[in-house]
Amino acid sequence: MTANEQQPKLTRPAEQESDKRPPQKINILKVRDDYRPVYFEPVDEGAKFKLCKDVKASWVTTTDREFGLKELRSRVEPWLTSLFQSEHLSFLAGSGLTHAVHQIATGGPAAGMSGDVSEGRFRSRILAAATASAKEAGRDESNIEDQIRVANELLRGLEIFGADKHAKALREDLLKSLLDFSQSILESEAGIAKADKTKREQAFNTLVTFLMSFASRTGVRDRLNIFTTNYDRLIEAGAELAGLHLLDRFLGNLMPIFRSSRLDLDMHYNPPGIRGEPRYLEGVARFTKLHGSVDWVQSDEDIRRIGLPFGADTVEPYLEAPALRGINAHALMIYPNAAKDRETAEYPYVELFRDLAAAVCRPNSTLITYGYSFGDEHINRVIRDMLTIPSTHLVVISRSDQLGRIMKTYEELGRPSQISLMIGPALADLQTLTETFLPKAAIDKTTFRMSELLKQRYGTEQPPTAQSPATGDTHIAEGSS
Repeated sequence: MTANEQQPKLTRPAEQESDKRPPQKINILKVRDDYRPVYFEPVDEGAKFKLCKDVKASWVTTTDREFGLKELRSRVEPWLTSLFQSEHLSFLAGSGLTHAVHQIATGGPAAGMSGDVSEGRFRSRILAAATASAKEAGRDESNIEDQIRVANELLRGLEIFGADKHAKALREDLLKSLLDFSQSILESEAGIAKADKTKREQAFNTLVTFLMSFASRTGVRDRLNIFTTNYDRLIEAGAELAGLHLLDRFLGNLMPIFRSSRLDLDMHYNPPGIRGEPRYLEGVARFTKLHGSVDWVQSDEDIRRIGLPFGADTVEPYLEAPALRGINAHALMIYPNAAKDRETAEYPYVELFRDLAAAVCRPNSTLITYGYSFGDEHINRVIRDMLTIPSTHLVVISRSDQLGRIMKTYEELGRPSQISLMIGPALADLQTLTETFLPKAAIDKTTFRMSELLKQRYGTEQPPTAQSPATGDTHIAEGSS
């Protein structure tokens, strides 16, 4: 990568710049002993790949510089399997996960973060302030979160100033925007829930396999921590289908309430006929929604989770319960501050981000991100602090990096030995990822005993007939040893 090595900033290979190929066709891989990211692109229909111009990789030995999924799998899967069995494992899901599942179910992307928060006299000022805030966070354009935050600040200023007429008009605009925003979230859920049965089952089966690859931890390891910046309930739906029990800060059954005083609760069982310490119950993970949720509302001094069905038409009828009398869309907890983290110092976000920092900023911890574009500085700061611990590792999985924020953050972090990259459709397409690169969903003692048996029979160098590409047992044994 001669041309790129001369640049202090990592950019796309020169070949891509010259012929203007779509950036999503370029894949970036950095795992194991790769000193720098390896750029490669598909050949013909994508069954084969080749290194980009001026790119070298020690694991590509063919004279034509071509390779396939088999070579990529042998490179990636053992590495991920090893990392997934770290002492502490955390998973951060961004909007890319929702888009990926929605794409499988419907053939199109989910709803985005576009839209205007106000159509009144303050519209231009709100948009200008939101855009300036977004640029400070490294984004070229503002989204609905930026606009809602600015509108809330302006509304508070108008109320203090005593401009009741203008405050009332802006409050009505803000209420409509929040309802529209919640509606778009529910429409994304409904698109999956109402999709063709075959496609819907395929989407949810892929999601279940994806989640269980992370959640299948051996009994001596700490629980998986799942974090998400999404407002939808896709992870909850997938966990329900998978039989995965999620531990969060909400307690109660009818209308769960958010508790700051949550103890370090867990679920154990006593094996029959065995005395001593209880064992971890399988299929349990800790779950935190960093940016709130479409079914969270503020009722008086409490944050409650309402019984909003997955893919409901609208949220309004579910706000008419007697315990929520007088509540409207203003009370929805779906608008944390994504550009400047002022709101993360306020309830309940201070608790949520404390959970993130406590989970990842400790020795022998691995954080996997999927579909997260590194656009939230308050999350990036926690990741930056995590990497100051030498035994931690970050794995970034994303289908694209069209805005360049992932690679920019990779450079700024300056710890390449602690970061793995899997960027591009050949690596991060959800179906390809679950079928080819992620470890199987049951890493248990049987797998380890089988690997030891294979070593005893065939030695450390197993013959080709002993390998099983369909199940990946040989690769799992390599990564787990």
